[in-house]
Amino acid sequence: MAIHKVGVLGCGLMGSGIAQVSAMSGFQVVVLEAEQKYLDKGFAGVEKSLAKFAERPVEKGGITAEQKAAALGRLKGTLKLKDLADCDLIIEAIIEHVETKKKMYAELDAVVKRECIFATNTSSISVTELAAATRRPERFIGLHFFNPVPLMKLVEVVKTIATDAAVFEEAVEFGKKVGKVPVRTSDKTGFIVNRLLVPYLLDAIRAYEEGVGSISDIDNAMKLGCGYPMGPFTLLDFVGLDTTYYITHVMFDEFKERRFTAPALLRRMVLAGWYGQKTGKGFYDWSDPKNPKETRF
Repeated sequence: MAIHKVGVLGCGLMGSGIAQVSAMSGFQVVVLEAEQKYLDKGFAGVEKSLAKFAERPVEKGGITAEQKAAALGRLKGTLKLKDLADCDLIIEAIIEHVETKKKMYAELDAVVKRECIFATNTSSISVTELAAATRRPERFIGLHFFNPVPLMKLVEVVKTIATDAAVFEEAVEFGKKVGKVPVRTSDKTGFIVNRLLVPYLLDAIRAYEEGVGSISDIDNAMKLGCGYPMGPFTLLDFVGLDTTYYITHVMFDEFKERRFTAPALLRRMVLAGWYGQKTGKGFYDWSDPKNPKETRF
């Protein structure tokens, strides 16, 4: 089944980004939110992002004013579940909470046409568990995009033991159509990226706790020694320490290995409400985003 209309659940940072790249790629897009204020905020972000693309030369990945207007014209926001009834693909990007996601899928299942493919953007929750909340597990996949969606080229396409092979390949093709490089993976906690990334980030915290180096020295060592675009502590602040802390719980429950446990410092920072850039305080003080200062513990 060809995909023409895409539904997106949630208009936060990830949802709005997924909606943007889908609209830029020619798909009709409808975004569902709980309140109008969240749609307004998300769509304002999309307009700002598209404006930046319009400032670039086309040969360097930019878009014309006409393409910008066309993309915005393909975007629609709604507060009504029924407006997603005729979607060919629905991508969920709401809160990382299992029961909330399952409830949403169960409600959708009763409204959306049988041929529609359901997808989740989760980075850690079992795709199989979410699919089991529906009557279409064979048409359920993971589509894990990366932040910021309009700029990051990767999407992990996740197959469960129940996913139909043709549906899986259709999802891979969709990833290509929205300008991403899809990698095929299976429903193992963390998929590819977080399975490798999370232990690295947690080890960086442990190295700091053990006095191996300062926060900025460890960051600079990994940037200059390994060619990483940013060090582990900057990345942790960017991803969100609360998000990372949540993922450690999910991954430890799956693997029961020390490398997936949250270091004591991470736990205390989350308890203090220090989540990184989004709260202005993490491993760095982000009160001046252009000149973050290392936090002293």
